[in-house]
Amino acid sequence: MKIHFIGIGGIGVSALAQYYLEKGHQISGSDLASSEITQALKKKGAQISIGPHSPQNLTPEVKQVIYSPAIRPDNPELEEARKGKIKIQSYPEALGELTKKYWTIAVSGTHGKSTTTAMIGLLLEKAGFDPTVIVGTKLKEWGDSNCRVGKSKYLVIEADEWQASFLNYWPKIIVLTSIEREHLDYFQSLNHILNIYREYTSHIPEDGVLVANKADNNIQKLIKSSPKIKNLKYYFFGQKETSEIKKILKIPGEHNVSNALAALSVAQALEIPDRVSFQTLSKYRGSWRRFEIIKIHHPKQFTLINDYAHHPTKVRVTLKAAREKFPKEKIWCIFQPHQYQRTYYLFNDFVKVFQGAPIDRLIITDIYDVAGREKKDIKAKISSEKIIEAIDKPWAIYLPKEKIVSYLKKNLWGKEIVILMGAGDIYKLTTLFSFK
Repeated sequence: MKIHFIGIGGIGVSALAQYYLEKGHQISGSDLASSEITQALKKKGAQISIGPHSPQNLTPEVKQVIYSPAIRPDNPELEEARKGKIKIQSYPEALGELTKKYWTIAVSGTHGKSTTTAMIGLLLEKAGFDPTVIVGTKLKEWGDSNCRVGKSKYLVIEADEWQASFLNYWPKIIVLTSIEREHLDYFQSLNHILNIYREYTSHIPEDGVLVANKADNNIQKLIKSSPKIKNLKYYFFGQKETSEIKKILKIPGEHNVSNALAALSVAQALEIPDRVSFQTLSKYRGSWRRFEIIKIHHPKQFTLINDYAHHPTKVRVTLKAAREKFPKEKIWCIFQPHQYQRTYYLFNDFVKVFQGAPIDRLIITDIYDVAGREKKDIKAKISSEKIIEAIDKPWAIYLPKEKIVSYLKKNLWGKEIVILMGAGDIYKLTTLFSFK
C-alpha cells in the first residue's frame, strides 16, 4: 500500500514513516523544508516533495494519508485527500492503532521522554525482547534512526501530551517522568493538564502497570486523585537504586539519573535481571540533541554541546549538568526560545533560570516561530530582546542567528564549552563551526 505523510520531516511522523517503509509499504511525503531527516528517508526509498504543500503530491496510488498534528485543517494536501476515498489519520491516531496491535510501553511527561524511551528500547533489545521503538530523537545504536522495527509483540513509544495526543494510545505500561505547566497554547491550566493525564492513565488495563516518578509533586497529586490508578500495579522510581545508577551512568545530570531509574523500573516490571539493565545503562552515551557532545577542532578548539532543552526546568537542569561535568571551563549558552506562546507564558521562569544559571556567557537569539501554533497578539508582546532586558546581566546579550558564528570566531579564546540549546533549528549551526 502507498501511504503519504504530510509534514514527514517531523521527528515523530518520520519515525512512523520509517516503520511503514520497513514493513514493505510505499512511502511518499511532503515538508516545507529539507532536513537531514527528510534526506535520510529519501535514501531509504521514500518519495519526498520539498516546498509548499500541493494537491499534486498525492498520486492516484495513495491509499492512506497520515498528517502531522501541526498541519492546519485547510492544508491543500489534506483537502485533496478528503475528496477521494482515502483513509486519513493524524500521526497520533495512526500510532494509536499500533498501540492496540502491540504490547505497548508509553513514556509520557513534560521532560525526559526521549531519553527514557531510548533507554527502555535499548534495555529491551539487550534483554532479547526485540522491540519496535518510536522515539523523538535519533540513536547511533540504531543507525542514527528514530525508529527501530523489531519482530516481537513489544512496542515502546514516546507519548506526547500536546493537544492531548496520548489519549489515542492504549499501552500496557505507562511511564510518567514529570508533570509541569507546558504547552499552554493548548492547555488552559495545570488542572487541565492533570485532568487530561487522569484520562490518559485510565487507558491502562487492569493487568497493566504504572511507572511513576515519586519525587514529582504533580504526579503524586494525580495518583491520589485517580481511584483507578490506586488499584493498579505500579512502580515508583526516584530513590532505591539512585546511588548505583549514579556510579555507572555516563551522561551527566540528576535528570538523567531519574530517566535511567524510570527505565530500570520498567525492566523490573518485565522481570529483566538488574545485571542486564545496569550493563545496558552503563553503555548509554546519549542521543541526538540530548547533551550531544561534539569536539570542534580549529585554532580555538572548543567543545560544542547540542541540546534540545526548551522549557525553563529543562534549561536549568541541563546547565547544571554542564557545570557538574565541566566544573572549571568557561560555559557559553546560545539559546533559541521555542514558540512565542511558550516564551510569553513562561517568561518569568526563563528570566529566573538564566539569572541564576552557572554559565559565563549567554546569547539569546530570535524566537523560533512554530507555524500554525502562534497567535499574532502574543507575538507582538514578546521578543528575545525583552528576555535579555529582564535578565539584566552584562554577560547576557541578544544576537540574530546569522551573526552568532562570526561573533564566536571573534570572541572565543579556546577550550570553552558552547551549548546550542533549543527545540527549533538552532542545531543547524553545528554545520557552520568549521573555522579555518
